[in-house]
Parts: sequence; structure tokens; C-alpha cells
Amino acid sequence: MSPLIGVSVVHGLPRLPSNIEWMGLVTVVAILLLCLWKLRHWALGAVLVALLGLAWCAHRAQIRMAELLPAVLEGQVVAVQGRVDSLPQRLVGFGSTEGWRFEFQVRPSVAQDLPPRALLSCYGMPMPPRVGDAWALSVKWRRPHGLMNPQGGDSALWMLSQNIPATGTCSSRGQQRLAQGSGWRIDAWRQAFRESIEQGVADRRGAGVLAALSLGDQGAVRPADWALYRDTGVAHLLSVSGLHVTMFAWLAGGVAGWCWRRSASLCLRWPAPHAALWAGSLAAGLYALFSGWGVPAQRTFGLLLILALLRQCRVQWPWSMSLAVAALAVVLVDPWAPTQPGFWLSFGAVALLMASGGMTTAGSAPAGPRRAKARGPGALDADVASARSARAVWQRALLAGLQSQWVITIGLAPLTLLLFQQLSLVGLVANAVAIPLVSYAITPLALLGIFWSPLWTAGAWLVAGLNLLLEWLQQASGAVWYLPWAPAWAQGLGLVGGLAATIPWGWALRLAGLGLCLPLLWPAVTRPPPGEVELRLPDVGQGGAAVLRTHRYTLVFDAGPGWGQDADAGDRVLLPLLRGLGERRIDLLMVSHADQDHAGGTASLLKGLAVTHRFGAVPQGRPCERGQQWVWDGVRFDVLWPPAGLWRDLTRNGASCVLRVEAHGKRVLLTGDIESAQEARLLALEGAAGSATDVLIVPHHGSRTSSSPAFVAATWPAVAVVQSGYLNRFGHPRAEVVERYRQVGAEVINSVGCGAWMWRSQEADQIPVAGCERMVRRRYWLAAPSTGFAAPSTGLPAPRTRLPAPRTEEAVRPGSGS
Repeated sequence: MSPLIGVSVVHGLPRLPSNIEWMGLVTVVAILLLCLWKLRHWALGAVLVALLGLAWCAHRAQIRMAELLPAVLEGQVVAVQGRVDSLPQRLVGFGSTEGWRFEFQVRPSVAQDLPPRALLSCYGMPMPPRVGDAWALSVKWRRPHGLMNPQGGDSALWMLSQNIPATGTCSSRGQQRLAQGSGWRIDAWRQAFRESIEQGVADRRGAGVLAALSLGDQGAVRPADWALYRDTGVAHLLSVSGLHVTMFAWLAGGVAGWCWRRSASLCLRWPAPHAALWAGSLAAGLYALFSGWGVPAQRTFGLLLILALLRQCRVQWPWSMSLAVAALAVVLVDPWAPTQPGFWLSFGAVALLMASGGMTTAGSAPAGPRRAKARGPGALDADVASARSARAVWQRALLAGLQSQWVITIGLAPLTLLLFQQLSLVGLVANAVAIPLVSYAITPLALLGIFWSPLWTAGAWLVAGLNLLLEWLQQASGAVWYLPWAPAWAQGLGLVGGLAATIPWGWALRLAGLGLCLPLLWPAVTRPPPGEVELRLPDVGQGGAAVLRTHRYTLVFDAGPGWGQDADAGDRVLLPLLRGLGERRIDLLMVSHADQDHAGGTASLLKGLAVTHRFGAVPQGRPCERGQQWVWDGVRFDVLWPPAGLWRDLTRNGASCVLRVEAHGKRVLLTGDIESAQEARLLALEGAAGSATDVLIVPHHGSRTSSSPAFVAATWPAVAVVQSGYLNRFGHPRAEVVERYRQVGAEVINSVGCGAWMWRSQEADQIPVAGCERMVRRRYWLAAPSTGFAAPSTGLPAPRTRLPAPRTEEAVRPGSGS
């Protein structure tokens, strides 16, 4: 485990080692080598191996970081030539425009300083791209960048782990296929078989699952189906898992051994069991490559290879050493494998089965009883005994399978909660049906269909039946258990407790292990004290969304953008954030206006959480009107725009809801997409006195049509926050608008360089950038993006004189009047 520790240290560094630090590391390694040669203590060896793992990972990281797209090329459109280097994935953009995403191997050019590989998204291509095809494309380039939210995924890290130093979007012009690729590539074969599945199977859902199981094409499964499989706890089966690779190796080894025994000369040269063993291992490696070389496939192939070597050399290792060597091999090949959830889930599942003793039982095939050759007076009794014996064997196999499923469900529950903040309560029932159906029926049909396509149709029928069962289970009350984020100490106790509950110890120790899981299962939920408000601005890209929390209430202002037919910020960002904070309902959902970048996630929020009140552009929502006000826990909320009765006569942006929140004299102003004309009318209604704000959500993402000099001067914000997308096509925020806010002493924060931002009224005097997620989660691959306006400054705004707070009013329900 020492190399894994060293690799994990690198993945937590805010920057990679400098030349001086490298010299210091080499010196420490040399001293440790000398001490180890003199003292020969295991602790020194463990530290030395950990440092070597650290150095190996840091060296690999520096190589990959050096290949990143040069900052000067970001946002530039450059014509390039190269080859499609991965299995293309279909995309559906706005307006149902079909596109393709694929890795592109860039042809080197002296005149262009481009990285060797890139992940491209191209729409409107004249023909579907195929693996190996040579294309000429006009690409708008950008460095790896993604949304950054608390406990959320990290797209930049994923692209680094996949060795993708740049991304880009293809212009519809200048797309030309220069040459057709060779069909003698693994990915080309995978694409050909995927097309055969799509043509031979009418059911799109079934075709996607068959492609995922046989080819490792995860993108073939629709996002809605992944949500179904995740909610019912069977998502681990709908991909190329270790069980599938093992089963394929067992079948290939059995066939190879049978054929080997048919030749006496071959058996004299090499024993048939050894031939079958290595044929199965080779088949496992080929299947792992053919299916995309995922972490579960790597782990399984590594274990099978180790076991084959040990058996060939007649050496017996404990299971823990075999598993550790397999993990070490995976990490040496791919130092970023530990950053993927599949690494921990895969190795964790195998470790639990081995530790509980279930691996041997579950993996052994029951041997049928031998039938008596002679038929005599006792033949009937022999048949009865044989039937009872067979029944006992299958009962033991069934119990072993149930035990393995129980061990996996209980033991991995804490890890699943840490990685995904949810736990399927119907997973045990769903897996009881899905495991044998997927492993012993659907997966073999998916693989054998490569040789006889009608088998794919039968497999699709079984997938459809499984989907019906899973959809019925998903509709059960409490099918999925969402838990708030737990502190680090509770996470550690939960992992230890889950392991202790599955190891075959005494029941007292198992119950104690379950007790250790309690802080993880019921973490304390923190909320602002009475009279204070907490503002969270999630990173949703080019769009708007905000979460405001008081001591007992939660308000969501805008729902973020939609990104296509099956993806939006409500489902991908806001729901995980709200559930992680422990929210069970939204007391008020206010969508400022109906533009897609503010209302795109509304449907997902309404589906995912109970909503008590609805304002603005929400289905069945009440229109926002000036004068609506209420008080929650001593925090006052006022709707300032649009005026009563006039919202129908305004443009969509002009009719945006404007909300002011005040807690102990600290003010927050949320403005939607109002423009200069509405700003002027709002100032006329409000007057300049008493309009200064602590936090202003900059109108219309910093567009030049908003944030007029009069509005900026009147609102006089201490912090002005812009929610914009990375290298967005609108150029938001405009440089002149940013400078306008800075001239009045405002600290300007952009979500592109900040990520998600949090502000608390009781901590308003702290440095604003301390609430940036990119400041909290500092890693070497999260360098500041090279845009015209990227990261916020770090200085405090100039001292400000606060205006007196308005009188406290009696609490009223939202929208009950002025």
C-alpha cells in the first residue's frame, strides 16, 4: 500500500514539485537507501517505496501538464488535421442537432504549438466519423476545465487521467474527411459491432445496454437509464465488470482445454490445465482491451494474471498480497486510477468478498453428483440420494450467492455514500434478480451476438423485462436514501464500520461495526443561526442559480441552465448540493424569468424535491410583483421588480424577478437578467438612499446591456459576483463592466475562476474569495484559466459605511402582500 499512499499525496498537492524540491526528494531517497542498507527495517522500506510512488506519479503528472494547450491559443479557432482516435459518442444539442464527441490525434505542425491529443465535440458533420478516419477541422480550442462545486466531480481531473490535454468544438465550416481509416484497430472493430447492434436491435434502450456490456461503451446507455440503474443499485452490473471478465476467461479457458485434450502431441508438450489457464488469461486481457480497458477490467485481468503465474510456479500467496499486487500494477500503469470511484468500488468489493470468505464459495461451480452406473434393487434409493445431494449443492450455491450480495451491499454502503451521497434501499432485491440475469443471460447473449446477431434481440427482450422490474422498484416510497455530507471523521468511522460488519467475526463485533456507521448515516446538519442568512452560488456555467438558507427555511433563486435533452443544472448541480446540505424540501422556488440559462433545471428540481411555494417562471407559479415581502427567522425578503401589473408588458429579461434579502443590516441583491432600462426604473422607485448592498449578483452575467454606471454607483456593492460560463460565446463578463464595479471599490468574483461561492451574513467581513470552491479545493491541475477575466483578486474591499437597517416587520408568507 505504500506506493498508493505516495500517489495519493501527489493528487492532493496544490502544485507539482519545483526543481529544488526534486533535489531534496532525491537526497531523502538516497539517505533512506543508505539507512535501509544499514538497518534493514521494514518501516524504512515502506517509507522509501511511498516516496518512489510519489516521485513516479509527480513525474508523470509533470509530463502531462507540460502537454496542456498553450494559454495563448484558448478561445482561438485553428484549422487542424488529424485522426479520430476513440470510439465516437453521439451528442444531441439544442434543437435536436446531432453531434459527435471523440478523441482526436492531432497531426504535428511546426507552425502550430498544439497538444498531441484533444477531446472534440463536433456538430453538423457531413458524415459520421469513424475510428482512424483522417479529418480536416476548424476547432475552437480550450484547456481542460469543468464546473467546480462542493463534493462534485472534477472534469479537469478526469481529462488529465485520460491524457486529454485540450478540448475543442468544431465549427460547422471547414469539416472535411481526408482519408478513411483502417479497419484493423480494436476501436474500429468496436464501432463496427456497435453499429451492428444498433441496426439489429429495434429497442434503443436494450441496444445501449448490450453495447455497454459487450463493448464497454458507457455512452450508449441513456442518462435517464443510468439514473434508473443507479437508484436501484444495479449500475455496477451494466458495465464491463470483473465478474464478466472472469466469466469470459472461464469459458475461453474451458474451450481451449477441451480442444487441447483432443491432441495427444499437444498434451505431451504442455499439460492441458496449464494451456487452459493461460488461454483464459489471454482471453481476459483481450476482452478487457476490447471493452475499453476500464478499472474493473484492469483489476480482474491483473488478478487472473497473478493467479496464473502463481499456479504455474506452484506458489501460494495470501489473497491480500495478490490483491495488493494487482492494485500496484494498476497504479503503476495509471497513477490516476485511484482518483476514479470505480477503482475503490472494484477493489473494495473483491477485498470484502475475500475477507468474508465468500469469494471461494461464490466462485466455485457446483459439481453435479455422479449417476449410478448399475441399476439394481437399490437404484431408486441411489437416485433419491443423488437428487437430494444435487438439491443441497444448489441450495448451498444460492446461499453463497445471497451471502456475497449481502456482504457487498453492507460493506460498500459507506463507500457508496461517500462517493455518491445516496444509497439504494431496494438494491438488495434488485440485485437478487439482476445479478443472475445480467451475468448469466444478458452478458453472454451480448457477447455471443457478435457471432450470431439474432441473440442480441433475445438479450434486448431480457433488458426490457429487467427495466420494467427496476422501474417498479424505483417508484417505491423511499427507494433511494439521500444523506447529507458527513465530516471526515464520520466518513473514516463509516468505512471501518462497514468492513467490520461484513468480516466473519462474532456478532458483537459486527454490531459494533454497524454502530461505527451511525455518524455517517445520521450526520448533523448545520444551518445559519436565527437572524442570519447563508448564500450559496453554485457553479452552473453560463447561467444563474442561487441557494439562500435561513435557520429553518430554504429558497432557491433560479434553476441553472439546461445542457441538452437529458442534462441540466438542476439534476447535475442543484439537487446534489441541496441533498448534501440535508435539505428535504424547497420552501420557495423563484425562477426570475423563462430563459433557458435560468430556468433549464426547473423540472428536475420539481421532480427531485418537494416545493412549498413557487414564484416567477415556474409551472403553476405566482408572478413576481414589487411589494411582495416576508420574514423568515428574522431575515427579510423583498421583491423589488417587476412592478405590479406591468410584468406582462416587459421583455423576458426585463421582467426578471429582483429579490433583496436583508439580515442584521447585511444586504444581498439578486437581479436576474434585468437591463439598463429596468435598472433606471428600479432606482427611481427605490431612490438612491439606503440601496447599498453587501453582495450583488451582477445583472445579466456582466453583459454590456446591464450594470449601468448609475446602477453600480447606487447599489454600491461590497462584493459583485458574476455567474458566467468558461469562454462563453457572449464574452461575459465584459471588461468595461468589471472595471465599473471595481471603480466603486467592489470585490469582483467570477464563477469561472472561483467555482461555487459561499457567503454568510455573520461572516461578511471575511475575505470574499475565501468562499471560492477553487480556493478550498486547490490542486495542481486546477490552474487559473487563461481567460480575459478569470480568477478573483485577493484583496479586501475598501472600508464601507453601512446604512441603517429598515425596521423589523412581522413575518408573513411569501407573496401575501406588501
